[in-house]
Amino acid sequence: MHEFMSIRTTGYSHVRLTVTDLERSRAFYDMVLGLPVAYELPADADEATRESLGFLYGGVIYSYGDGFFGLRPVAPGSDRFSEDRVGLDHLSFKVADSSELNIAIDLLEAHGIPHGGIKDIGSGLILEFRDPDGIALELTSPPAHG
Repeated sequence: MHEFMSIRTTGYSHVRLTVTDLERSRAFYDMVLGLPVAYELPADADEATRESLGFLYGGVIYSYGDGFFGLRPVAPGSDRFSEDRVGLDHLSFKVADSSELNIAIDLLEAHGIPHGGIKDIGSGLILEFRDPDGIALELTSPPAHG
């Protein structure tokens, strides 16, 4: 009889979110995260280029840390995210400290994006908000010192 071990991973390779409107989602994520684009289909792409970038599904992939963060615009326009369905509950991004959370609040408020304020959850501080499709997002910082 074989004894099985768990798979030893070393981190995340990428995360890709399914969105309803690429232009709207790109504007949001460009504004909030400001990540560099790793892959996107050039407007003047020939058929060979379109085929080689088919994995984009018409979306965009950003460089993020040691991996990638992508947007895949294939959801019907009437679809909305729910953390109460099978699949994603929320996506959390690390920030260096609470000052970054305060900067994020200013940015979100300047763009009229509702948020839950900074919450102390004991193990750290979080700031919750949603993207244009209602996908639950969170910024997480180390605990406040004081």
